[in-house]
Amino acid sequence: MRKLLDALYDGAAALAALCMVGLLGMVLLSIVSRQLHFHLPGTDAYAGYLMAAAGFLALAHTLKRGEHIRVTLLITALKGRSRRALELWALAVAVLLSLLSAGYACRLSWQSYSFHDISTASDATPLWMPQLAMAAGTVILAIAFIDEFVLELRGQRVQTVSDEALHNE
Repeated sequence: MRKLLDALYDGAAALAALCMVGLLGMVLLSIVSRQLHFHLPGTDAYAGYLMAAAGFLALAHTLKRGEHIRVTLLITALKGRSRRALELWALAVAVLLSLLSAGYACRLSWQSYSFHDISTASDATPLWMPQLAMAAGTVILAIAFIDEFVLELRGQRVQTVSDEALHNE
């Protein structure tokens, strides 16, 4: 099960990376088209869709690598049972909020599909397509938070700490 979950997080991160490459392509295409005096409609919209997809698809991978922002002032002051209780409470709230976000993102995508909702930009893209990446990203994030919660309950959760703060000075 661990390998399957890690593959899910890594796969979503790989898709996010591909979206970033696509975003770069859209921006470069837009720049080149302006310089050569021709217009490709929809490049700005597709760049926005790819940026949103990259952000949402990378959420779970970022969480599992310990790169999400955490306020550690209180938790580092606590020890033992009180620290574990606070971790469990925070993870339970995170699971609840991520499940709500995933539910609403999936519902939004489904409603856009049902109502045949399209972009108001010149690309006229069916909105369920870019919203699908948001829904998938939030579902994978919810799975990652459930994973973290279960690992904390079992006492198997490894605290990954980012060293980025050390590089800021």
